[in-house]
Amino acid sequence: MASVVLRNDTTLRRYLRNFNWPLALSVTLISLLGVLCVQSAGLHDPDAAGEYRRQIVYLVLGVPLMLGLSFVDYRAWARWAPLLYVVNLVLLAFILRGGHAAFGAQRWISLGPLGTFQPSEPAKLILAIALAAVLCRGTYERLADLWKPLLTVAIPALLILKQPDLGTALVLLAILSVQLFFALPRSGDFLIYAMGVLLAAAVAIGTNLLIKPFQKARLFSFLNPSADPQGAGYNLDQAKIAVGNGDWFGRGLHHGTQTQLNFVPFHSRDFVFTVLAEELGFLGAVLLLALYGAMLCGGIMTLFAARDRFGFLLAAGLVAMLFFHVLVNIGMTIGIMPITGIPLPFMSYGGSAILTDFAAVGLLLNIYSQRDRDVLGNA
Repeated sequence: MASVVLRNDTTLRRYLRNFNWPLALSVTLISLLGVLCVQSAGLHDPDAAGEYRRQIVYLVLGVPLMLGLSFVDYRAWARWAPLLYVVNLVLLAFILRGGHAAFGAQRWISLGPLGTFQPSEPAKLILAIALAAVLCRGTYERLADLWKPLLTVAIPALLILKQPDLGTALVLLAILSVQLFFALPRSGDFLIYAMGVLLAAAVAIGTNLLIKPFQKARLFSFLNPSADPQGAGYNLDQAKIAVGNGDWFGRGLHHGTQTQLNFVPFHSRDFVFTVLAEELGFLGAVLLLALYGAMLCGGIMTLFAARDRFGFLLAAGLVAMLFFHVLVNIGMTIGIMPITGIPLPFMSYGGSAILTDFAAVGLLLNIYSQRDRDVLGNA
């Protein structure tokens, strides 16, 4: 009995020694900031008054989920990838027929008193796992072999575009691009892939085959928001006013005019950064960016710590997912990126998104911990 206790104690000490503290602590602190902002965003909105309470529940569930997954050998996900992928496709297909519609889109499955579930959120995580598994099953010395990862992404991406949800489809493309960048043995092949993406983007913008006219209007509103201030440019105009109102130290929590008077739409969701920037100011925004910097540094540390190809590619996909969300969400808020409607990780209100983000960090924590193969007994 004493030897078992000693062995368990040694395993725990090794686990804590190899724990990626910058990554875990940064995302937890960001989530706490998110609860504050969601609470302030719903203060004078009866329909959103209870959102911050549910956000606290998501945080309470998310942290144990992150820690629990940090104990699961990441290599097991390669075996489970086909099942996870098929289940997610079934859910995405079901939404098109029996999904719950809101805000002009059909993206959710109603869970009754428990709220709603958005399968396109875990689809990002599942796709990162599935792509890493696919890319580990071949050398990809021939350009023709690219059909495997491309098809893996194309099916869920098309289902998500039908909802319609352009932002999430772009996240899938970002995950694919980063994983291919590291997986393809010849840079020329990746260059051909990149040119194909640019061609597909030109077709999408020039026609209505992939994206709808209103989505294109939102995409280009950042170039000239004054062209349609009451339409496509409204969200961006109000967001920029809110960010500018914050000045150095902010107007104070619960005292932001754009936030409290509900001028900024979806300010507990896609535009939650405006709440923080207006009420906590430039210094609050810098604090948040520093925490995101620590999160991304922790993710990059995981890349260097990965012991095998699957772990490296999986980590690359997950870091790409988180980075793309931060870059595009904050960028669209301040007018340097098109408005695509994707949440800010660990900040935006929504259980599906925040639990997916915590799960992704849990996988990264496990990959990092296994730089010492003895930590969790995984040989």
